[in-house]
Amino acid sequence: MTAKKLSTSEIWALVHDERQRLLDDLASLHGPRWELPSLCGDWTVHDVLAHLVHTAKTGKLAFIGGMVRAKGDFDRANEDGVRRWKREDPQQTLADFRQVLDLRRTPPAHRATRLVEAIVHGEDIRRPLGIPDDYSSAAVYESLAYQLRTPASFGGSRERAEGCRLIATDTGVGWGDGLEVRGKPIDLLLAVSGRKIAPGLLAGPGADHLTEID
Repeated sequence: MTAKKLSTSEIWALVHDERQRLLDDLASLHGPRWELPSLCGDWTVHDVLAHLVHTAKTGKLAFIGGMVRAKGDFDRANEDGVRRWKREDPQQTLADFRQVLDLRRTPPAHRATRLVEAIVHGEDIRRPLGIPDDYSSAAVYESLAYQLRTPASFGGSRERAEGCRLIATDTGVGWGDGLEVRGKPIDLLLAVSGRKIAPGLLAGPGADHLTEID
């Protein structure tokens, strides 16, 4: 069984829906919880939100300009974006996020990158805060399929998942060939995206390989 491929309009509708859901989830967040460590490297919850503001505003030309200023260092370009859009008051950063909910800007890459970041960074924020996930299956499946076909040099996960067959336990949909890894689609997506997954969320002979953190 394979997942249905989404159209451009369907992808953007899901991106906009995920941004709105995150805005709603963070509307009542106050105080030190904004500075909790996220699942994304050394970034806090507030940092990740600032990154989402930055990427939503970044189209092809702005992306190229940012990479030039960062001397080709993708991580440095992202850090520059966080510094630019992280306000002193997290509520101001949230207000900025509200203004970008419906934008359709992308880097020189497939629009599915915006769906991947909306979901993965959404979990970077939600899991430390204890907010349960409720993602559209279509959104997670599209994101996972994109990550698995895209090399790491373009922000994907093809190399990390090499030699594994991922199986979604809710539907039996599968991706790839090799050692089997079974789990909820959202946990599979986070694992291939390099996030630390709690023990027991993934099973199968390929689970340890997939969850190794570089």
